[in-house]
This record gives sequence, C-alpha cells and structure tokens, in this order.
Amino acid sequence: MAHPSVRAESTGTVVVAGLANLAVAVAKLVAGVISGSAAMLSEAAHSAADTTTEALLFLALRRGARPADVRHPFGYGKESYVWAFLAALFTFVAGAGFAVTHGITTILVHEHTGDYLSSYVVLAVAFVAESVSLARARRQVRGEARRWRTTPRRFLRLTPDTTVKAVVLEDSAALVGLLLAAAGLGLSQLTGDELYDGLASVLIGVLLLVVAGTLAHSNVTLLVGRAVPERLHHEIERELAALPAVERVDTLLTMQLGPVDILVAAKVDFDDDASGADIESTADAAERRLTGRYPEIRYVFLDPSPSVPGADGRHARHTQVDPPPDGEP
Repeated sequence: MAHPSVRAESTGTVVVAGLANLAVAVAKLVAGVISGSAAMLSEAAHSAADTTTEALLFLALRRGARPADVRHPFGYGKESYVWAFLAALFTFVAGAGFAVTHGITTILVHEHTGDYLSSYVVLAVAFVAESVSLARARRQVRGEARRWRTTPRRFLRLTPDTTVKAVVLEDSAALVGLLLAAAGLGLSQLTGDELYDGLASVLIGVLLLVVAGTLAHSNVTLLVGRAVPERLHHEIERELAALPAVERVDTLLTMQLGPVDILVAAKVDFDDDASGADIESTADAAERRLTGRYPEIRYVFLDPSPSVPGADGRHARHTQVDPPPDGEP
C-alpha cells in the first residue's frame, strides 16, 4: 500500500515548514521590535500563526493515521480534517486579525519606524527559508501529480491531503507577504510616511484571510464527505464495468475517508445467468483490481440488487460527480 510513504512525506513537509516558520517568526519579531515597523510585526504574527498551524497539521497527520477499531471501523482519517480546519481558523484569527488591526492602527497613529536595515536583513533571510520550505512542498505535489497522471495545479486543487495544500498555500502567501512588507518599508523610508507600512500590514492580513478561507472550505467539504474527483470516479466505473458477469454499474458512490483512504460502494447489475459463485468471484476481483491500481482505495462494497426502475419503466442510472464548487468541468 502506498499511503504509509505518502503520510511520511507529508509529515516531513509539515515538520520542515514548521521549523522554518519558527526560526523566521523569532527573527521577524526581533526586527519588528527594533524597527517599530507594523509590516514587520504583522509578518512576525504571520510566521507565528504559521508555526502554530504546522503544529496543528502535524497533530492532524498523527491523529488521522490511527488504525480502525470497533468504534471507528473506517478509521480516523476524517479527524485530520478537524485539526486542519482548526489550523485554518487560527490563521484567520491570530494571523489575519493581528495584521489588519495593527496595520489600521499604524495608518491612524503614524508611528515612526526606527531602524530599517535589520528589517531588510530579516526579510531576505526569511525569503530564503520560506523558499526552501515551499520547494519541498512543491516537490511532493509534483510527485503526487505524476502518480495520479494530472497537473500539479489540478492535484493541489482537488487533493484530499489538506496538510500539503496548507503548506503550499501558506508558504506561497508568506513569500508574497515578505514582498509586501519590503515594499511597505521601502516606500515609508523613501517618503517618510508610515502610511505605506500600515497599508502593507493590512494587505498581509487580507492575504491571510484568503488563505484561511480557502483551507477552511477545503476541510469542511471533506468533513461533510466529498467524493473522489470526477475523472477518478469514471475510471473506477470503467474498471467495475469491465469485470466478467457485470452488465452495467447502476450506482457508484465514493467518499474520501481521509487523506489517503477512499471508500467505494456500487450497485451492480450482473448478467441474468450469473450464479452466486460468479457474483462472489467478481466481487473479489473488483476489490483486487481497484486496490491494486489505486492503493488509496481501502473499502470496496458491491451490491448485486436489481436497479430501481425509473419513471419510464427502465432501469434508472445514478452516478455521482463532483459538485460545481470544486471546479470540475
């Protein structure tokens, strides 16, 4: 099965991002206190929020990887989305809230910014550290995208592994935030007006709001019970329809049970002359075929019951596709 290695890679990505954010947060805080820059203090809050977020994401990976038991027969995969959702909320409240309020205060009060050099040095070092963390996350995304035969952008949009998605979005936002902070400091130094420093802080807060909202939405849809992407859905349907003794697949339902666990349930119309032994061997073959091709599929249930007739008297055909909010064409 592939998911132990996927979990290990995701854990490594989160740990690297967390350590980078912790070191950067301390450096930004020192520079912010020395310079008095609102943008630098907002960036310090940004990195501190990201560090706490990585800790919550690490907890999400550990808690979600626990094996199934009697009370939780499908495992604890969905618990990872609970902790990831809390991480998104923390980014929303702590990071974005501080950045916006502190930026507005700076704009209204026009506090004088002190030493600029220390801020520029810290911003440069932070940019390098965040770039290293983002490079690792992007490497994992590219590898997973190749395995699923899709583009990195599409994989990132549809992946159920929200921990990797969070690292990529937060590190990308961190790099943009560093550029905004540098621009705000530079304009304040050139003009002598702290307005630009405050505006940079507000923009950093807005950026964090967008990231937090995106991650919260992704985790909520997975907590509710999201289906697999439409293309994978059709591939599973074709695999089942190609089995011996299967006439057609009337209903196919899928659900992400966790970042690397998928449930497949199908109502299958077998050939009229198929015996009980044929149905049993076909069900075994379906499970072997699907789990062999897609290691993330943990459970396969086939129902050989007849289809429910439609209004016109013919067998109704029900399939499940991704809802429009996920961006499927």
